[in-house]
This record gives sequence, structure tokens and C-alpha cells, in this order.
Amino acid sequence: MFSSVELREIRVFLTLAEELHYGRTAERLLITPARVSQTIQALEVKLGGQLFTRTSRKVRVTTLGERFRKRIEPAYATVQLAVQETQREVGAPAGRIRVGFSSTTEGPILGDLIRQFEARYPGCEVTLHETDVFDPYRALRQGEVDVLYNYLPIGEPDLVAGPALERYAMRLAVARGHRLASLSSVSIEDLAEEDTARVPSTFPAALYETALPPFTPSGRPIRRTYPVRTIKEVVTLIAQGRIVWPVARRAYLGPGREDIVTVPMRDAPGLAIGLIWCGAREDARIRALAELAGELTTAMDSLATAPHATTADTPGSLQPA
Repeated sequence: MFSSVELREIRVFLTLAEELHYGRTAERLLITPARVSQTIQALEVKLGGQLFTRTSRKVRVTTLGERFRKRIEPAYATVQLAVQETQREVGAPAGRIRVGFSSTTEGPILGDLIRQFEARYPGCEVTLHETDVFDPYRALRQGEVDVLYNYLPIGEPDLVAGPALERYAMRLAVARGHRLASLSSVSIEDLAEEDTARVPSTFPAALYETALPPFTPSGRPIRRTYPVRTIKEVVTLIAQGRIVWPVARRAYLGPGREDIVTVPMRDAPGLAIGLIWCGAREDARIRALAELAGELTTAMDSLATAPHATTADTPGSLQPA
């Protein structure tokens, strides 16, 4: 019976016993609450008893669960330590790696990457940290995160860009009643007739000029009229019809925005999302994560077909190439 109990089941059990909440447990382990429930139920069947009592509001550890926790927790810690020490002996990466993301880049692709990384390197633990959309590199440079999952290009000499894990064709976000909303596609030239937002100076210059160049191809200026500090301000201005704004992902706008539509931009360059880190702080953990990213694909190539592509918020699960 013991041989059928898996290490991942023990990890889920110990995390739920600490959190006493299926949602928080799922967030920590980067799985769904349903998977947490299924794993606990399977473990209870294997052990032959109930480990938790569950109601609509509370999760509690049973007496059996507490006894099991006291017995298994030291053993689990010993296994983790043995794995980490062995990996250090052979030069395998070990330890915590902090991955930064923003509200405009987080999604299932990042989750898949982290799950596969932790499965390959059980001595590593990934923690996630949200960064400022308009000041994404600050957390990297101040050492608050080890790696950033953000839009490319970077154009910063002290930063290194890893492989692109997601690629998106650009779309123009406009109010539903806007004059461009009903068109099948728009051109960068159309932006010369509209107002756009002016982002803070901390926003990466190379990314800003790629997504929203200061001039159209014919040389007409694109007006960066309204100063903004947050994504919510950008979305509000779009919905009010005061500005138009290029986006790479619908998720950028937030859920339930029926007052905003996005129109394909037929001549705009696409944007990619990938890993970024400080070259001076590169180590075995970062190299291992970047190498795994290089092995994975997204089943999406919207940059190559940008004039006819549509953006998808979920381009697909990552699988080894």
C-alpha cells in the first residue's frame, strides 16, 4: 500500500493542512482546486480514512489527519533535504527562484512552465510575485525577483532575454461605439487620427515604441495625450472613447469588458512574452529555467501571420519540443 502513495499527494496534503483552504492551496501549488480535492480523496482511499472534514465554509484536519501529519512531515522534510543535497553534489539547481509577472502577462503558459520546471527539478521551489506593469524592471534590478515573465523586446544592456514562450498579433482596443470598432482591421496610419495614452517614464522605451510608435509609417505623429498611471486608467479611457490603445492580449483589458472591442492591426509588429533576468545575477536556477523554456513551444505563431491572425488568451499548453 505504501508504494502507491505518491510524493505529490503528500505535498498537497501538507499544504492543505497548513492553508485549510482549497483555493489558497491550489494557488500555492499552481493547480486547480478540483485537482486538490481529487488528490486528497485519492490519498484518503489509499490510507483508508478521512484526513479532512469539509463544509461549504471550513476545512479542518481530522484526528487521523493530524496524526498522519505529525508522522509524515519530518519524513517529507528529510526527503526534500536529501534531494537538494544530492542535486548540489551533482551541480543540479536547487533552492527558491522568484518569478515576477504582471497582470498583462500572467496566464496558463507561465503556469505550465513552472509546473514542468518543479517536476524536473524537485529541489527548486518557484514563488510568484506580481510586478508593476509600467515599471516591470525595477523588481529585477532591486533583487526582488530573480526572473521576470514579460513582453519582449527589452533594449536594456544589463538585462538578458530568454526564448519567447508566447507570440501575439497586435489588436487595437476601442470603445464599442467607436468609428473603428466595426472594421475588419485597422492600420497604424489610423492612429494618427486618434488620441492615445502617455505611460510613465519607467515603462520600457523599446517596448513602448514597438507597441505604440511615436510616428506612423508615413511620418504623421501619434498623439500620446492622456497621462496614465495604471492599467485600469487605460481601460477606463478606452471604454469612454477618449483613447484607442494597442494590445497583445484581450486579458490585458480584464474580464467582462463588453464596452470594449479589439480590432486586428494589419501592419503592426507582433509582441512576444518571455523570460528576462539580470545578466550579472544569472545562476544555475535561472539557466535551468531558461533552458526548459527553450525546449517548450506554444502552438502559436501569430507573429508570422500577423495580418490575418487573431489573438488568443490561451494559446495552448506547453509540451516538450
